[in-house]
Amino acid sequence: MSDHDPPGDDPNDPTPSDPFSGLPFVGDLFRAMGAAGRGGDPGRQIAMSVATGGRSEPNVDPMERIEWERLVRVAELQVADRTGLDVARGHALTIEPVTRAAWASRSVDALRPLLGRLAETLNEGPAFDDVPEGLESDPTAAWMKGLISSISPLIAGVMTGTLVGRLAARSLGTYDLPIPRSDDSLLVVAPNVAEFGSEWNLPADDLRLWVCLHETVHHAVLGVPHVRAALTDLLTRHAGAFRNDPSSLRELVGDLDPMAGPEALVELQQVINPELVLSAVRSPEQEALLPRLEALVAVVIGYSDHLMDEIGGRLVTNYPMLTEALRRRRVQTDDADRFIERILGLNLTQEQVDRGTAFVAGVVDRAGDDGLRRLWADERHLPTPSEVDAPGLWLARIALDD
Repeated sequence: MSDHDPPGDDPNDPTPSDPFSGLPFVGDLFRAMGAAGRGGDPGRQIAMSVATGGRSEPNVDPMERIEWERLVRVAELQVADRTGLDVARGHALTIEPVTRAAWASRSVDALRPLLGRLAETLNEGPAFDDVPEGLESDPTAAWMKGLISSISPLIAGVMTGTLVGRLAARSLGTYDLPIPRSDDSLLVVAPNVAEFGSEWNLPADDLRLWVCLHETVHHAVLGVPHVRAALTDLLTRHAGAFRNDPSSLRELVGDLDPMAGPEALVELQQVINPELVLSAVRSPEQEALLPRLEALVAVVIGYSDHLMDEIGGRLVTNYPMLTEALRRRRVQTDDADRFIERILGLNLTQEQVDRGTAFVAGVVDRAGDDGLRRLWADERHLPTPSEVDAPGLWLARIALDD
């Protein structure tokens, strides 16, 4: 057994430390109950557990911290010079290489307003408050209403913790997903960066510099006040627009036996498909929001990739090889991570990336880099969905607005 393995995780130990390891929903729910009973933060504890698989992690080497700080200084100067944006927001940009658990703990606080709203929305509404007509005496409907009422205070913590933990297990830095953060310090997940570099046989220093550039560019763009406000508003409105459909949710439950007691939780975990749940709770309001949200995200990605190509192409020795690997990683994610993106209202598919790339290329072809700089100059300059697909229309409009 490794020095970093907690008791009970020895493969030769017949008693596993987590009896719910094969049942994520049930395990997270019972861990949330335990944390709440001890006066702890269920969301944070679940996030850290999911991020690490319940295993302890070694601390980040202090020498590695020094190296990241050196490289982010280079990235900060280059991005500020190239864009004219307030990269560091009035003070020196800092970067912290952290463990998965530390990233999860810090991100629970940063993402709680968004994820908390999401969880609240999915637990409110008429789904089990009002039993549909004709089902007042249905024991399944009554049992589900009682179950949801009893555990709903913990659901927000379970959902937040699970989503953040999943992100921590895979993310390289703060901005793997383009979600604005108020924290001025960049966080990189040192073990994830190291593992990815090892899998692809990438030079460590070049990979760190690439990640520093990626984080710095996104920090600069998403730190523009009106960009941050617009994207935060769209994400929050999307999170708050889920609607519970009693009939659809009941179909997912099917023939669940209300008399099965605790075993019903296990069965619930097995019969509910996340994609079916998502389709059952998605609302017309969200469908109306998605074009604007997807358009803004596409432009942020397209601009960030363009800027990285401009800077990284002459700064990072193995930039083409790194970029191919890292951008492929961005769009080739597994179903669980894609589900997280979709429930947040993000859709980081290759089609979305190509859409943003085409918009930026169209602007540069017509108006050069000077035209592109106007993208973030004013709230009125943010493109509409139709303008993202026709950059000439965007240039014509902002020329009239000026």
